[in-house]
Amino acid sequence: MSGTARRVQLAPAFLLHHYPWRDSSRILELLTREHGRVSVFARAARRGGSSLPAALQPFAELLVSWTARGEAGQLTGAERVRAAAPIEGDRLMSAFYANELLVKLLPRHDPHPALYDAYAALLARLADAAERPARALRLFEKRLLEELGWGLCLETEAAAGVPIESGHCYRYRIDGGPELVEGVAEGILVFSGASLLSLARDELRDERSLGDARRLLKAALDQCLDGRPLRTREVMIAMRAHGGAQGG
Repeated sequence: MSGTARRVQLAPAFLLHHYPWRDSSRILELLTREHGRVSVFARAARRGGSSLPAALQPFAELLVSWTARGEAGQLTGAERVRAAAPIEGDRLMSAFYANELLVKLLPRHDPHPALYDAYAALLARLADAAERPARALRLFEKRLLEELGWGLCLETEAAAGVPIESGHCYRYRIDGGPELVEGVAEGILVFSGASLLSLARDELRDERSLGDARRLLKAALDQCLDGRPLRTREVMIAMRAHGGAQGG
């Protein structure tokens, strides 16, 4: 470990998660555009006289500065570039779900500028009442898998290499790809070719393609999570069971 501190100045970032550290400080999990996911200590961030809490809000785009000698850095400054997107109700839980996915799946210090942009686009879609939150989440999940190196094969058959046809059904093997189903098509990972192509083209404008995309992406993400539960997913399921959530 080098004894020379590395200084980062005014890096575009979003706050993904924070939790208390010692008496009055916090550990922040940040998604930055040029440095990937980073953890920084914000000393005295919970004191009444600190100027940090006002800027450090989820879903607001920030400029953050820190110094680091190892894995975690020391926050030296934070300012808000853009106010938090006006995300409310069920859509807010969808945004926290995306945050949890990033914290659990994205390695630290691994830059993904395209994923940063996809996250910003997700927040904008969730804040747009005309945009369906389920579609916004599916597009983000797809990009996340691509950035992690787990991109889905959606336009050609895995074995034969021939194009997917919208009128056929396919069984999807997460470790392999789509296989044409002959005869009766059954199973949780059986999808219409139309749904696979719709996801490939970032369309997802109908209920069937949205439902199929949800099942496929959940299976792929569960494999990446390797048994680790998602707290936000559990909360959304409970809310839906009590009639309090409408599908992200």
